Amino acid sequence: MRSFAYVVPDTVAGAVDALAVAEPGTRILAGGTTLYDLMKLGIEAPPAVIDIHRLAELTEISTGEGELSFGAGARMAEVADHPVVRRDYPALSESLWRAASQQLRNMATVGGNLLQRTRCGYFRGGAEFPCNKRNPGSGCAALEGLDRTHALLGTSDTCIATYPGDWAVALIAFDAELDVVGPAGERTLPLGELHVEPGDNPLLEHTLAPDELILRIRIPATPAGRGSTYHKIRDRESYAFALTSAATAVTLDAQGLVTDCRIGLGGVATRPWRATAAERSLTGEQLTVETARRAGEVAFADARPPRTGAFRVELGIRTVTDALLTAGKRAAR
Repeated sequence: MRSFAYVVPDTVAGAVDALAVAEPGTRILAGGTTLYDLMKLGIEAPPAVIDIHRLAELTEISTGEGELSFGAGARMAEVADHPVVRRDYPALSESLWRAASQQLRNMATVGGNLLQRTRCGYFRGGAEFPCNKRNPGSGCAALEGLDRTHALLGTSDTCIATYPGDWAVALIAFDAELDVVGPAGERTLPLGELHVEPGDNPLLEHTLAPDELILRIRIPATPAGRGSTYHKIRDRESYAFALTSAATAVTLDAQGLVTDCRIGLGGVATRPWRATAAERSLTGEQLTVETARRAGEVAFADARPPRTGAFRVELGIRTVTDALLTAGKRAAR
């Protein structure tokens, strides 16, 4: 057993104050569905835990005309089942429904979900496996090990661990922003700037300061939401991480030409991946099997598959193709 301090602030301001004086390595506890696992595995050993899961300030949901806003403490299940989200932004709802079991969705928060750490078996497997993300400079066992589910995009010579989440993949396709707060005050951060590729320092996974926490997630309202989907391919139908996934959204004009296209890729990169070149390849075109397939090929043009994961390039292309065609059908309703 490892002892740690347990702090329960009454307000967000109190949580910020606690972070400001916290020892290095202190962690925020929201739903706890990731942190508990990492503590039991010995990967995380925080000197203190700041419990924010009861803060009503962090649970507000707003679906006004200009934007969607989700408090970081809102539960995944609550957001996934929100009637406006289900009706107008199916990709957002589907990314949450397909992310975990109902029990986990009832506990896990949408803010905490963004910061979940990789499910790489070597990261979680213990000290006998070298892992630069867990122990910088020790090496990467996946480079010469079991790499079937590891990243195809955004990798480096020090880490090929896949970002595991679904929610962030849908959010990045909709240009989401985060409001975060720390002792220096509030700031707004585009979601696309939250996660970082491993480069030479796999230990660094995001751009939040140690004394900052996420307040809310904001998404600009867009008609592309209704013509959207989240398509997830995995080894089993439920409760598994993606081999490939795609969040897609399109709008079509009266002639059936694509006027707006969004493509986020999941299960294939070291961070949530926006396929902007693929989006451009489809904009202004008729949405057909051929053009959707071409967009998928563009999305994976720079893929660097691991030794036993090359099959996921073709799988990813087909995932994007199918997701775009589904989005197109919804957009045409």
